[in-house]
Amino acid sequence: MTIITDERCVEYAAPGHPERPQRIIATLARLRAQTQLRLGWGAPLAVSEELLRRAHEPGLIQAVRQPAGDFDADTPAHPDIYAHALRATGGALAAVELAREGEVAFSLMRPPGHHATRREVMGFCYFNSVAVAAYAAQAAGARRVAVFDFDVHHGNGTEDILLDQPGMRFCSVHQSPAYPGTGLHHRGSNCFNYPVPPRLPREAYREVLAEALEKVREWEPDLLLVSAGFDAYRRDPLAQETLEAEDFRWLGAQIRALAVPAAHVLEGGYSQDLPELIFNYLAGLSGL
Repeated sequence: MTIITDERCVEYAAPGHPERPQRIIATLARLRAQTQLRLGWGAPLAVSEELLRRAHEPGLIQAVRQPAGDFDADTPAHPDIYAHALRATGGALAAVELAREGEVAFSLMRPPGHHATRREVMGFCYFNSVAVAAYAAQAAGARRVAVFDFDVHHGNGTEDILLDQPGMRFCSVHQSPAYPGTGLHHRGSNCFNYPVPPRLPREAYREVLAEALEKVREWEPDLLLVSAGFDAYRRDPLAQETLEAEDFRWLGAQIRALAVPAAHVLEGGYSQDLPELIFNYLAGLSGL
């Protein structure tokens, strides 16, 4: 298993913002200290503007390159955010490249990406790393690219970008009501949404995750991209769900059982226990 990271991603922050550098710092420390998983380390790939334009309008790219001010109350115009967002996208690209070579790869980067739409920066997200990587994989020869999003918030940006696109399938399990208020129904020919109510018991939550994964499996993708958000955890400050660390280990094992080349990209997860949640997920992916 390879962890893709670049420690420059911890060099920006906004006071009091939940999407903070400590998410990466603490997780790196946990993974470097453990001895159960055999981990290799990799770096993000370079990202061309051509790749970005497959998923985003030129106006969005320019706005991130030269922000006129904060994008919204949740999404500041951090110094050098264009470079940070490019590297996060490059982490997803590196994970896809490794996945297509048969390696399990997890991009441990920030900022997240799944709320960024084709035209709009929002929800802590600037470039939609997973969507850019999906198009890059398709251009490199992948026939069927599936995206499975288990972040507790609906991946509205990924849905917006991939809606009705040939050779793409999007499946999302997320809390509703919750930010951003989308994902209440399936959309188009290829976007399948599984909203769950707040405080859904763990066993029932697992059943919904399994249903969404079956929707992935039945399509027989040749590549899976996973938007891995860990905010359905019961102690996460931004949602009201019930999952425990062992549930993320279970989920990793379920994804492993699909036997599909898969690239995993960090999205949300804002509790102090994020390092342990990620470790458990990786353990499940590794068969531990």
